[in-house]
Amino acid sequence: MIERLEIILKKYNELSEALSSEDVLNDFSKTAKLSKEQKDLEEVVSTYKEYKKVTNDLEDLKELEKDTEMREIVIEELPKLEEKKENLTSKLKILLIPKDENDGKNVIMEIRGAAGGDEANIFAGDLFRMYSHYAEKMGWKLEIMNAVEGTSGGFSQIECVITGENVYSKLKYESGAHRVQRVPETESQGRVHTSTATVVVMPEVEKSDIVIKESDLKIDVYHSSGAGGQSVNTSNSAVRITHLPTNTVVTYQTERSQLKNKQKAMQVLAAKLEDNQRQKEEQQMGNTRKSKIGTGDRSEKIRTYNYPQNRITDHRIGFSIMELDKVMNGNLDPIIEALISEDQKRKLAGETD
Repeated sequence: MIERLEIILKKYNELSEALSSEDVLNDFSKTAKLSKEQKDLEEVVSTYKEYKKVTNDLEDLKELEKDTEMREIVIEELPKLEEKKENLTSKLKILLIPKDENDGKNVIMEIRGAAGGDEANIFAGDLFRMYSHYAEKMGWKLEIMNAVEGTSGGFSQIECVITGENVYSKLKYESGAHRVQRVPETESQGRVHTSTATVVVMPEVEKSDIVIKESDLKIDVYHSSGAGGQSVNTSNSAVRITHLPTNTVVTYQTERSQLKNKQKAMQVLAAKLEDNQRQKEEQQMGNTRKSKIGTGDRSEKIRTYNYPQNRITDHRIGFSIMELDKVMNGNLDPIIEALISEDQKRKLAGETD
């Protein structure tokens, strides 16, 4: 671990030196690239520097232990420093876990009403509002690509792009089936019903390795309408692209320009095709995915929202809190932090097994 940390520290210092050189300062793109590299190493380096200081302080303190007059002070201070060193060691181990290359990316999110008819669509709308509130809280931007409203409210399907800092790192655990237990407004006898909605979260693709042939596409244009294009356009600006070999459909209607909608729809299509490819690869890996949170199976029930008990439970990690009302208003932090913590534990266990 120390060898790896020394290499990172050396790299950080080299970046600092490079960022102060005239050649780099005169090149904006190079400055931005190196600054991002340095920022990515910042937390590891600052933690390691603190670890080195505590280690040196411990050695100095143990030397003082030989001095009879200082022994009482040493006995008092030694456990505190040893505990601090242990905490810093644990933190460094977590910081050195290889990062998901997609963590810093924006996401494409799809929410669909599943089992439960109108109530499932209403719940899909509730989930969309929950993620909207969370995105606002995090300072992210949410843009609806396409929406099909439910007949009694909510959405049978809604797709959006969420952009900001490290969006995927927070929302990547949300894919799967979300189950709600509550009394629907239409229920006259007060019976609790169970419905589900599915969520899919995909990292936005900057440059896809997947080749998309023009001959494999069916492109339709039409008038924008509904939540994805509140201002009804007089021209056919909304775009629907169907990838015929996989029957993957993407609709984009946010922009007024048909060209811009097509460009954005193609980006989303690339992300969907890459996600499908990733799903196939992970299914082939089989048991290797058991160490991860979830199986990547879109039908896997990941969470239950129990309204009568104000309880939300994440089944993958056995985590429950009696704060459903707060979560639905965008306070997702307790659940996401618990998922990240468990994911880190499993990765650490995988490295040491």
